[in-house]
Parts: sequence; C-alpha cells; structure tokens
Amino acid sequence: MKEVLVNAERCLGCRSCELACAVAHSDSKNLLSALGEEKKPLKRIFVHQARDKKIPLSCRHCEEAPCVDACITGAMHRTPEGVVTNVGGPAECTGCWMCVMVCPYGVIRSDKERRLAVKCDRACLDEVEEPECVRACPTGALVFAEVDDYSRDRRQRFLVCLARSMDTSSV
Repeated sequence: MKEVLVNAERCLGCRSCELACAVAHSDSKNLLSALGEEKKPLKRIFVHQARDKKIPLSCRHCEEAPCVDACITGAMHRTPEGVVTNVGGPAECTGCWMCVMVCPYGVIRSDKERRLAVKCDRACLDEVEEPECVRACPTGALVFAEVDDYSRDRRQRFLVCLARSMDTSSV
C-alpha cells in the first residue's frame, strides 16, 4: 500500500497540505466556498515544529493500529485497501475518544459537534491517484509512494551525495 511519506528537509511549514486537506473534506470542495460553510471543514494533517524542522504528520494507517484495537464500538476499522478509518464501517463512532488517547502520533482529532473522531481517511483519493495534501505541497516534502520505493530513492540520493563528497575530498 502506498503511504504519505515526508522528506522533512524540504518542508517549509507553509501549511498548504493542511489547507488542501480541509478543502478536500469540505462540502463544496472549493477554498472560497469552504470558508463560508456552516460546518467548517477539518484538516487531517498537521504541520508542527520539531526542533529546527517543520514536519507534517498524518495517520500512518499502522499495520497493528492501536486505534482499531481501542475502538469500543468497532467503528474504527481497516478497509480491504489497508486504510484505517471510521467512515462507512460496521458501527457508528460514539465520540468516546479512545482512539485519540492511544494514537502514538496524535493525528486523530474530535469533531465535537458530530461526536466523531476525525482522521485521514484517504477519501480525497476518490478522484485522483494522489492525496490532496501531497498534490498541494509546493516543495515535494510530501510523497505518496510505496515505503520500499521511497527508501530505495533515499538511499540512492544519499549515495550520490556521498560519492560527490568523496570526489571533492580526494582533490
């Protein structure tokens, strides 16, 4: 399964990903219209400062998801595609917030009006092959890729840099 992965060196903290996510989950799917909607759209990705880096965080859709195990009603579940969600599941979310308490990344939030846990549900993939947060990132800090492919590309970039530094140090 493809994941939203982060190249933290590229993130500027512009929060374009947060805005795109909120708009993608709005009723209108339009920025200007979303601003005026009665029910404000909620983002499902969060950009935070970690020392000198800005780092976007969203649901990791964990293989062994603590939120699924902690969900008292069974609303939080894994889809056949591997997405961890509480949308369209076998039960209704009651807003007990157990999933919020056990999420190791802190990326599940509450919609208090609807008493519903809100997290990345990859619903923005319905029309496109890439999540809206990734498409909106102007620096390419967010990548939608298979983990092994991303890892291979990172190794390759590291080796190119290492080879360049070795070439200049031998002169």
